[in-house]
Amino acid sequence: MISKRLFPALLLFVLAAVFSVSAAARDVKVQVAVTADVHARLFPYDFVANRPAATSLANVHYMLQVLRSREHHNLILLDNGDMLQGTPAAYYANFVQEAEKNLFSRVMNFMRYDAATVGNHDIEAGPAVYKRLKDEFDFPWLGANVVDVSTGKPYFTPYVIIERQRIRIAVLGLTTPSVPQWLPPHLWEGLEFLDMVESARYWVEYIRENEQPDALIGLFHSGLGPLDASPGDHPLENATGYIAKHVPGFDLLFSSHDHRRRIQTVINTEGDEVLVIGPGHFAENLALAELAFERTSRRSFSLKGVRAEMISTEKVVPSHNYIQAFEDDVQEIIAFSNKPVGRLTDPMHSIESLFGPAAFTDLVHDIQLELTGADVSFTAPLAFDQTIRAGTLHMRDFFRLYEYENYLYTMELSGQEILDHLEYSYGLWFNRMRNENDHLLNLYRDQVGRVPDDRRGRRALRNAPYNFDSAAGVRYVVDVSKAVGERVVILSMEDGSPFDPEATYRVAINSYRGSGGGSHLTRGAGIPHDELAERIVFSTEQDLRSYMIDYFREKGEYTPSSRDNWRIEPSDWVEKGRARDMPFLR
Repeated sequence: MISKRLFPALLLFVLAAVFSVSAAARDVKVQVAVTADVHARLFPYDFVANRPAATSLANVHYMLQVLRSREHHNLILLDNGDMLQGTPAAYYANFVQEAEKNLFSRVMNFMRYDAATVGNHDIEAGPAVYKRLKDEFDFPWLGANVVDVSTGKPYFTPYVIIERQRIRIAVLGLTTPSVPQWLPPHLWEGLEFLDMVESARYWVEYIRENEQPDALIGLFHSGLGPLDASPGDHPLENATGYIAKHVPGFDLLFSSHDHRRRIQTVINTEGDEVLVIGPGHFAENLALAELAFERTSRRSFSLKGVRAEMISTEKVVPSHNYIQAFEDDVQEIIAFSNKPVGRLTDPMHSIESLFGPAAFTDLVHDIQLELTGADVSFTAPLAFDQTIRAGTLHMRDFFRLYEYENYLYTMELSGQEILDHLEYSYGLWFNRMRNENDHLLNLYRDQVGRVPDDRRGRRALRNAPYNFDSAAGVRYVVDVSKAVGERVVILSMEDGSPFDPEATYRVAINSYRGSGGGSHLTRGAGIPHDELAERIVFSTEQDLRSYMIDYFREKGEYTPSSRDNWRIEPSDWVEKGRARDMPFLR
């Protein structure tokens, strides 16, 4: 009897047969398999929840074994960035584990990747990590628009030519240029991130003229974004769609960064069809494209067509060879993740942070203010719906509390800039309530203004909750019956002293926000982006999560409590709005 778990894998075997090549045929087919935004889901184990996981690169490896089992399979394996950050496995591999080679280089070399594009979260791992991996990878790490300032040339490999049965396929790698807006300068010092569109135009012409490939693939760590944009919108964070339409010369584009699954055809300005494929995230899918070539002479080929499949890894068995190769690493990471750190007397729930002051975010405020001695603290709920239970806190629990490797800044802001920052945040966060029957949260709405019933959880929110900054150190009121820009009133400092819009305050803020991420300081407070660095008077040497761990080690036991330093009005509308919105979040 065929195992139900193996059945999808057998379907892949059939797929591989369909994609196989007949040596005698004039047509030659090349398969391109792509992962993206894996975010360190290396193994079929959830190190945060301390239980098995349904998807990982181990599942992908099983699929690759099936695809590669066919003679003349012509498979090309690519990754589209953001591999190095996201789970305790990444933190352990990059900052704790002592090994001859980094775990990521060992895993990706074992998978036999042919090329990968660097992502913004790969840069976030820091130069010590990405410089090491650049040397350890057995394949080129791509990033044509990431320039070494000292040489004026790409720091990463701009493109690679991959050959299969004499067919020459060029793969151009580009990454989102917004890295300097999100990360502190010491993580990307010496690098310049150029506009993807202009870089694509240059390299398409260069590759076509100098390499004359049989096909050109774009491997872009960038979301689809707009197909059309005004000049003032450039450089685009998500530029794949715009390049597909406005930069002719690509035969196939892979998108990522926005974590969206897609198989979409774009008609470019010359009337040609360009297929855009996005695999989604967390190794939940393998994007598989087939390029069919017609042999026009012994050494000449013409691309006839491109088609694509999106294959779920959820019910595919993990590769035994893969698991066996990294069994010791898995055990090390589990032991690291389960180390006790401190105790929590009461549970904390991140979803409470969406509806007012809450212990989950106020813990971060407390730590930030204690570390910096600042007057004011900004933070947002970085987890959407997480519960940290009472009892022993383990290393893994801090990845629930604070998912990202942000650093902590102290910046100097005026009172008015603090107020404008909050106005911008609560404009993203709360709907304008017209009456007691309206929604409190700023939920996603369709074209006719309705909140769709099929959107649940984080998808129900119009904006990401990691942009919902609250403040500590001040007492204030948010009136959601008023328009954005008029709803926040700061009453005083938390100690009762007056708050002065003209005064300068020291503000504790994470490096993502302090570098311009979310645009709270630029669009909200009106500070030019190139002036943000001048406002930073202090930066931690390690990521904020590390200091949180040290904080609990020193405290031993912590009792969660809310600072209750701000409130939402009108209170009777707010309670009804919360009850109305909560079902959309579950």
